[in-house]
Amino acid sequence: MKQSGGRTRRGWKKRGRFYVVTLGCPKNQVDSEGLSAQLVRYGYRPVARPKEADFIIVNTCGFLETARQEAIDTLRTLAARRRAGQHVIAAGCLAQLWGAQLAHVVPGLDGIIGTRSWADIPQVLAQLATRRETPVVHVPEVGHTLPDADVLRLDGQQPRASAYLKIAEGCSAGCAFCLIPTIKGPARSRPRAAILREAQMLVEQGVRELILIAQDTTAYGHDLGEREGLATLIEDILRVAPELRWLRLMYAYPGRVSERLIEVMATHPQVCHYLDLPVQHGHPATLRRMRRPHDVTGLIRWIERLRQAMPDIALRTSLIVGYPGETEEEFQALLDFMQTVRFDRVGIFPYSREPGTPAYALPGQLPEEVKRARYERAMQLQQSISWERNQAQVGRQLEVLVEGANDGISVARSYRDAPEVDGFVLVQGEHPVNSWLSVRIIAATPYDLIAVSETSERGSAMCARSAAG
Repeated sequence: MKQSGGRTRRGWKKRGRFYVVTLGCPKNQVDSEGLSAQLVRYGYRPVARPKEADFIIVNTCGFLETARQEAIDTLRTLAARRRAGQHVIAAGCLAQLWGAQLAHVVPGLDGIIGTRSWADIPQVLAQLATRRETPVVHVPEVGHTLPDADVLRLDGQQPRASAYLKIAEGCSAGCAFCLIPTIKGPARSRPRAAILREAQMLVEQGVRELILIAQDTTAYGHDLGEREGLATLIEDILRVAPELRWLRLMYAYPGRVSERLIEVMATHPQVCHYLDLPVQHGHPATLRRMRRPHDVTGLIRWIERLRQAMPDIALRTSLIVGYPGETEEEFQALLDFMQTVRFDRVGIFPYSREPGTPAYALPGQLPEEVKRARYERAMQLQQSISWERNQAQVGRQLEVLVEGANDGISVARSYRDAPEVDGFVLVQGEHPVNSWLSVRIIAATPYDLIAVSETSERGSAMCARSAAG
């Protein structure tokens, strides 16, 4: 069985079957894939259904109360339904946040492993193979080192066209509403050599879209003393993986997209003209209370610079409504900001009051009904903007990646669409999954585009000419 680095491990006895449940964001998906590949190398076998597993591992999210409750409900359900000899393990962010206390919330939990202990997962499962009365807990304090994540993530899986590539862990931004620094510690960049090795391996296995992710991708290299770490990393990835078709950037921090990075994005055709830029609000006073960059005028100028360099760029952002102390004037400024910038995609979230964050103690906490009403107003505005931005795509020719097909329709994505968070391009006709098509956009909705394949159009035209002849 092949390992990263080309080594082989032979003679391992099959140690048991495992199933991983992934909750939360794409960064968790990357961790789950790495964890799974590590277990495979140690002789454990993945299975397709939880009931077939000896070990059920739930990679949890702890960012918001709703995510924590989803994790708790999932763990309780699995623990209640487990058969004799089956073990349920809580892993990831909630496990890191609550540690051994999670066993009191979920009775019968067998193991708890935090985000800094991924390399310990084989040891945890080995300990659980012997009967134990108390949970196995591996939750060290959040430190300044990265876990051992340099693994061949597609080991034992079918090749796919798109994959996330995590370039850093943790966050040093210190936003007042966010638990990530508490859970994952300060920003720590992965070694460049490890990232390039993983990118090369993924592309060699058939991946044609790499999506760079971190809590803040634009902070890559800052902890290592690199001023243009992300820009040079992109160039290095394109050098070692020339077969790569798309490279997409997520989670850029306002003010950290340098002129050099803009130049790299604009001049390398493999880099998608797409940027996810979570700005969170549009009023300076609200942003100050959030401990976020608050030069809104400068931000608007910077977005104009992006559009000058890449007129076809698709911009996505995240916004919080109902933040403590948000007045009607501040909320109206947010709506005005949305009107001015006209983002292609926006994720809007009512503020969630999270214990352990500075914002939890802020005065001016707003009633839920106010937050919900402002959410509805902002969503209604963005729907009209998104529809207008999508309408502007009608008549364009785009390259798309097919992700599914059924009932005469193929579901695809263009460079404008990140997986899981954005819309789709719905193409007439059923085309092979993971294939690339050149399409023409013929219609638009607020969220999706409707297209026809240029190949199909040419075929229809040839048939028509043949019939006419």
